[in-house]
Amino acid sequence: MKPRAIAALLAFFLGAFGGQKFYMGRTGAGILSLLFFWTTIPSWIALYDLIMCAVMKDAEWEKKYMV
Repeated sequence: MKPRAIAALLAFFLGAFGGQKFYMGRTGAGILSLLFFWTTIPSWIALYDLIMCAVMKDAEWEKKYMV
């Protein structure tokens, strides 16, 4: 079971490097974040992921990331 709180913390602290993407099983997106960490684009995506982790319902989280 992957808790949303850990994904949110990874998005907050390591979002520019794609930490939350690797945790959520999206390795390709994580590698792209690593390649483009010097731009601000992965940081903005991490902010979006952080907000989505906060507002997503439990059933939706389990359906999307608990494969």
